[in-house]
Amino acid sequence: MRAVRFSAYGPPSVVEVAEVPPPHAGAGEIRIAVRTSAISPGEIRLRSGELRDVVPVRFPFRTGFDAAGVVDEIGTGVTGVSLGDPVFGMAPAATRGANADFAVLAAWAPKPPAWSWAEAGGAAGAVETATRVLDRLAVRAGQTVLIHGAAGGTGSVAVQFATARGARVIGTASAGNHDFLRSLGAEPTTYGPGLVERVRALAPSGVDAVFDCAGGALPDLVALAGAPSVVTIADFAAAAHGVHMSHGAPDTPGADPLALNGLPVAVTLAAEGRLRIPVAATFPLTEVAAAHELSESRHARGKIVLQH
Repeated sequence: MRAVRFSAYGPPSVVEVAEVPPPHAGAGEIRIAVRTSAISPGEIRLRSGELRDVVPVRFPFRTGFDAAGVVDEIGTGVTGVSLGDPVFGMAPAATRGANADFAVLAAWAPKPPAWSWAEAGGAAGAVETATRVLDRLAVRAGQTVLIHGAAGGTGSVAVQFATARGARVIGTASAGNHDFLRSLGAEPTTYGPGLVERVRALAPSGVDAVFDCAGGALPDLVALAGAPSVVTIADFAAAAHGVHMSHGAPDTPGADPLALNGLPVAVTLAAEGRLRIPVAATFPLTEVAAAHELSESRHARGKIVLQH
């Protein structure tokens, strides 16, 4: 089968599609014939070498954390799913490998009929991350939440999950993405100099929690909410500001438990028409390097998805 991998740190050109043996579902797992899978921003940083001292990898490294497809193999102990079922979900965090023709999933849920395959393929990772951080921040109805970098793949899902909880959401994005944020239920503002003043003008009583999806603004975010009420997934200067950096990478310091409880919530919200998975672009599997280039530009509005 075809699978995406890289055998050295470097630019997008080091990513290749190789022929590898297909995986098989172990206990508590399923295997899917993949229709779509997502490009992970975290794996872009892994591939570049930026995270080599934080998350060491063994080469060749198989990429892909979330995917959607049709169940074609069921491991022992698995119930509630049948061969041929359309699902979306996440590969085991330790092995990944979802950017392939066949992928093993460690967590999954039924594909909502309202979602296209592209939306389903880009959903699971963003849903898990949004749930993990919002749970840690204990976001609930009546609160005001600031999401920094709200137009990206994770930020746009976090906006919808926070509003579904009854929170008021302020989201930062470039001016061209403000109407998009309004369509998701957020009140937009721009990032950059003057952020503290702009947010305080929108929320004179203050913000209760900050979810940082973009990085680069921790002093301002801490000034707005205080360090204990800020969680970042993007800024490696977090510790210097007393901020928690949330990640689910196994066997690495500070890893948070994966919030798999978010997957069935996503199915419910999708059925109610309250959750969209914005897709910035789709690429054939063979054009994965171009997909990495787009992700690295940090100008994608939503998820970048590979079609198999």
